Amino acid sequence: MVDLSFILDAQGARTPLTLPISQAVIAGWTGRDPVARDKHIVELEALGIARPASTPIYYRVAASRLTMATSIEVSGGDSSGEVEFVLIGHAGRILVGVGSDHTDRKVEAYGVTVSKQMCDKPIAPELWDFSEVEAHWDRIVLRSFATIGGVRVLYQEGTLDHMLPARELMSRGFGAGGLPDGCALFGGTFAAKGGIRPATRFEFEIDDPVLGRVIRHGYDVIELPILG
Repeated sequence: MVDLSFILDAQGARTPLTLPISQAVIAGWTGRDPVARDKHIVELEALGIARPASTPIYYRVAASRLTMATSIEVSGGDSSGEVEFVLIGHAGRILVGVGSDHTDRKVEAYGVTVSKQMCDKPIAPELWDFSEVEAHWDRIVLRSFATIGGVRVLYQEGTLDHMLPARELMSRGFGAGGLPDGCALFGGTFAAKGGIRPATRFEFEIDDPVLGRVIRHGYDVIELPILG
């Protein structure tokens, strides 16, 4: 378990909120288009990455991997971030944030579950109430920027209408009871513009164009040497 301190932006007020997170789950293969999903599965199989056991699939990682730090340390140069919306169950409510499923891509070819556990999962220190955004959920934008070779580039961008609806994602992973209190669920991501590649800095955001607000966070990636 890990305690994370957020600012909850809800009902016109910004309120400090500390949440005990007892489990973290990374959802994969959450796209709405089954044809595009299956095509991508075949592409990854050609690279040696195993077909998922189910679609969507829910990978468990240690809750202690969640961090709000502005830098993380990784082993070698084969990891990269990816922006994802984050749903957190708390006191019967669903709260919405944004995080990065930073993953070791070399290990991913060996085992996706293991690769998910290899890196910290940065998360932004701000949340919204899901009830305030559910009606226009599909219009919300996820976006990321990567600093590669000293140049900051747009790395990912897309609207949530390309992903499974949030309530369907929760019910398929956790049943009729929905997301349990103390669970942080990462909801999937978009393809990287120009392909997946490492960066020295990764920034990510969730943009609500209807209510005119954005949650942002970023972190530096510190590469540790692999000596043998």
